[in-house]
Amino acid sequence: MSQSRRDFLKTTTTAAAGAATMPYWFTAESAKAAVRSANEQLVIGCIGTGDRWKQDPFHDIKEYGDFVALCDADANHLNEAKDIVTKHQSQKGRDVQVETHEDYRKVLDRNDIDVVTVVTTDHWHSKIAIEAMQAGKDVYCEKPLTLTILEGKQIIKTLEATNRVFQVGTQQRTNMNRLFLRAIAIIRDGRIGEIKKVTCDIGGSPTCDSIPQAPVPSGLNWDLWLGQAPEAEFRFKEGGRWGNSRCHYEFRWWYEYSGGKLTDWGAHHVDIAQWAMEQNGEGQGPISVEGTAEHPVPFENGFPTQDDRYNCAHKFDITAMFPNGVEMKIVSHSPDGNGILFEGTKGKFHVSRGRIAGAPFKELETNPLPEGALEKLYGVKELPKNHVTNFVDCVKSRNKPISDVWSHHRALTTCHLSNIAIRLGRKLEWDPKTEQITNDADANKWQTREQRKGFEIDVPV
Repeated sequence: MSQSRRDFLKTTTTAAAGAATMPYWFTAESAKAAVRSANEQLVIGCIGTGDRWKQDPFHDIKEYGDFVALCDADANHLNEAKDIVTKHQSQKGRDVQVETHEDYRKVLDRNDIDVVTVVTTDHWHSKIAIEAMQAGKDVYCEKPLTLTILEGKQIIKTLEATNRVFQVGTQQRTNMNRLFLRAIAIIRDGRIGEIKKVTCDIGGSPTCDSIPQAPVPSGLNWDLWLGQAPEAEFRFKEGGRWGNSRCHYEFRWWYEYSGGKLTDWGAHHVDIAQWAMEQNGEGQGPISVEGTAEHPVPFENGFPTQDDRYNCAHKFDITAMFPNGVEMKIVSHSPDGNGILFEGTKGKFHVSRGRIAGAPFKELETNPLPEGALEKLYGVKELPKNHVTNFVDCVKSRNKPISDVWSHHRALTTCHLSNIAIRLGRKLEWDPKTEQITNDADANKWQTREQRKGFEIDVPV
């Protein structure tokens, strides 16, 4: 890491600090963005407009800007999103024309767009986010940001070359009543001593019966939806809220498009755990990863041998060792349930989206955290309203958002290594400084993936 990048990572998110404390890439272009008034509307383009987009970021960002372009590979999602946006902007008295596109590049081609939200399937995140930055857009992208370790390196290289503001949608850093933020503050204040063990319970991926081939639904561009992923038959079976399929919400349970629960929920809990452990910076991360898993279908050389049912691990028990003998367990089931158990030399506690449980938290009633402890973690004087608000603030100040690409890459690297280890059935030794698997040349090749011609990510690293 260069000295200038170190300086950037230390920058606070307070906008009034003056030119002397601005990030190293504070150029004339970024200065123009920084002087926007607090009430000035951003110009927003949205790529991916399914159910997740409706929840977040649309719900939180809609008060801060005008939506001018929407994109989705499914015309049904796109038409519904246009209705939602048009109704919202009409109610606000804003007469803004909203364009709709199947091709995301049409959104990126518009010079008037300030920011884009990327809420697509996981396997599309990296390519779109990279091209958005190259097109001069600031980016809010849902997690997990990458499908491979290489993609994380490519995103970081592009971000440092383009000087954009980039927020990853790991909302546990800001939302959920700030329970996870409080958990980290408890640890930083020495309430459990030195961390010795962390257990991340992220649940297991579902299984299903054979899913039959089916006609591609009207309005869905299946070839475009697949993108970089291998060609595959569309499959769908009725049942439950979403049915069983290769598409939309259910993409999470196919290695071709996702990393299963290890990236879906690991992107949340492993991220918080490594933040608490102070293992999410340059040169930091695990030194070895190994584990056992059960998959819904047979595997050969790390690849599923059936294509008619979900293939991500539904049970797993993974051990990632960090420097100084700190152990991280990533499991599909634990006695404490979904959440993170922190164990230290002086105590332990468990944090989830609903509560913090354990003596160190109970003791806050009589021995509260120091004033400003949460703000100190953020490097701000006032906590942001929510995750998207923090992004909007940073678009205007040109400072680093709370969920930055560098730390997200380090957490997801642990998740990707976990998937590689359980798919190959081998222990991996990892050098976090060089970002290479050192004991297994074949496994090291799994840092990347094949990409279909015409959909490649062209960023040499």
